[in-house]
Parts: sequence; structure tokens; C-alpha cells
Amino acid sequence: MATTLVQEVFITEGLDSELIELVAHLPVTVVSQSVMEAIAETNSPQGIVATCRWENATLEQILVGGGAPAILLDGVSDPGNAGTIIRTADAAGASGVLLTSGSVDPTNGKCVRSSAGSIFHVPIATDLQYSDLTGSTDASRMVFAVATGDGALDIFDWLSSVPKTQSICWIFGAEAPGVSAEARSMADVQVRIPLYGRAESLNVAAAAAVCLYADAARLHGKLG
Repeated sequence: MATTLVQEVFITEGLDSELIELVAHLPVTVVSQSVMEAIAETNSPQGIVATCRWENATLEQILVGGGAPAILLDGVSDPGNAGTIIRTADAAGASGVLLTSGSVDPTNGKCVRSSAGSIFHVPIATDLQYSDLTGSTDASRMVFAVATGDGALDIFDWLSSVPKTQSICWIFGAEAPGVSAEARSMADVQVRIPLYGRAESLNVAAAAAVCLYADAARLHGKLG
């Protein structure tokens, strides 16, 4: 995490001295265990939390092109799923994550914890309106792909035909309602992940992992 984002650090008494040394250059407040539990929103906090400044990214920062994938979360309201997708996006080398106005606030505590720190590595833009993408030079660099159970194209067949230099913005919807009609209408392609067993579907975070790593395999010449 960039220390320029950190506003203040709270620690409990008796915290490991090595951890204290890491934050010695920042404003530090010592609090009781009960206060720490209230701040951390968990039953067994690790004894150190920080308040950080949120920096909302721009379309220009996220839709960079050059082959790098991006993610658009269309009304994904579950913080655990959103945080896991942000973590996967970071691991797969994505350029950033866009969240529509109906999606979870990425600063939600569970979302932050589920991201395992990746929320501080990946550019994230919130409150996206689809009208923001209309006629956007940044959006024109991307192919927008909706991942849905009824997609017309098998994801692996389709990706094998996409040039390495083409960037894809993957659109994922909430599990219950799925991808919105607005997202489908602006997408360039709708793909599906083949299911070979008896499961009817994949969790949205699992589906995102499949899509992002299949795309990463294409980008790095490891797809077939």
C-alpha cells in the first residue's frame, strides 16, 4: 500500500515491535482491545488498522488498451464477491475495475478484507453510468464481453480468435438478477463458460477468475 494513502494508524497495546516500526513515520494512536474490535468490525482483529484516503480512478486510467484486460461489475452488490474479483483482477494483471452505480462500495469493510490488499494496487472507478462509455475514446480501445450462462460463444473458442493486442473489458453481473439489459445491449460479444459437470452455474467470483485467467493465457501466449 502506498503510504501516501494512509491517514492514521490505530494499534493495540503490546503489538509486535516490528509492526510498530513499520508505521513509526505515520500518525499512530494506541487504543484498547474493545475499541480495536469496534474499528475493525471483526471479532478477532489483528491489532492494527489504518484509515486511508480513497482515490477514485478515471476511465482513462483503467481502459488503457494494449491487451490489458479490465473488469466492469454490473450491479454486483455482494462485498465478498466484489473483493475477491478485485483480488483476482490484481493477480491476473488487469488494468482496473469499474463498478456501476448499483454495485457495492469497494470501501466496504468486507470488500476490503476480501481483496487481501489488492484494493490498494488496482485502479478502481465507482458510480459508473453506461452513458459514460458512449462515444468514449477510452472505451473505443476495448472489446466489451459479457460473461453469462446463455452466451452465444464458448469463451475459449472466442478467445483463441482475439489478437493479443486487443484489450477486453469483462462484464460480470450480480448472481441473482444476472447481467442487466443495459450491459448486454452495449456489449460487443456475449460468452459462456462451458460446464462439464452437474453444476448449473458458477459463483460470479469464480466465473471472473476463469475469464481473467483465460484472457491472461491469451495475452501471454499460453492459450492452446
